[in-house]
Amino acid sequence: MYKILEKRELNATVTMMNIEAPLVAKHAEPGQFIILRADEEGERIPLTIADYDRERGTVKIIFQTVGASTLRLSKKNVGDTVASFAGPLGVPTETEGLKNVCIVGGGVGCAIALPIAAKLHEAGCKVTSVIGFRSRDLVILEDEFCAASDKLYVMTDDGSYGREGNVCVPLKEMLDGGEKFDKIITIGPLVMMKFVTLTAKESGTPCVVSMNPIMIDGTGMCGGCRLTLNRDGKKVTKFACVDGPEFNGYEVDFDEAIQRSGMYRAFERHAYERECNLLKKESSNGN
Repeated sequence: MYKILEKRELNATVTMMNIEAPLVAKHAEPGQFIILRADEEGERIPLTIADYDRERGTVKIIFQTVGASTLRLSKKNVGDTVASFAGPLGVPTETEGLKNVCIVGGGVGCAIALPIAAKLHEAGCKVTSVIGFRSRDLVILEDEFCAASDKLYVMTDDGSYGREGNVCVPLKEMLDGGEKFDKIITIGPLVMMKFVTLTAKESGTPCVVSMNPIMIDGTGMCGGCRLTLNRDGKKVTKFACVDGPEFNGYEVDFDEAIQRSGMYRAFERHAYERECNLLKKESSNGN
């Protein structure tokens, strides 16, 4: 069992938890993920490592409540435990030798981007971060990004906070203005990453994308995170969980990934509603 040492609601649907997991913390690196089960009967879900403290033996996770498993996890409190917490898994982000990097995060994907920005910043790399949200009430981790960045742009679709517009607006301004990034690293909704990649391609700036959003099982067994890459004129199949989660954005077939990711939405919503009803029954029975 893995104890929850800290819990914080970052917005109405996004929760941060700090979990006691010494062995995972000892080996964790930015870009990797864990697989947990909220309880003994729970399904295995992959969640990206948002931060870690090797001395304290703790690992932070940040997740959005969208389905039955994340709903059940969100109901746990400090002092409670999760049944399993396996990791770290996945290939760590390549940060060696980078001197000037732009980190682009969208929504809850900012939780994945933050430890990458922090590691680069600590290594002396110039870090420019662009984080985007639909509206002010969904903004998360602004202070943390400010501390890990030399320059920070906060964007909202409706202009209710920061600058109005999507993350590609300041990115394009910087690239058109002659900024030479060694690499752009982007993590967020698939559509956002697609257009960040297209923006990066105009200047030929290397662009890395995290395909964490399409992971389901986290072991390569389910095939749900199957990904088509267009590599040297040939189509190559990879799996986000075992081969990634990060890939060269120029190679990713985003249209296929976006179409496949929509296949599970109805099931996910049904599972979420069923879990809500179960939790209501448990509460009314005094459990």
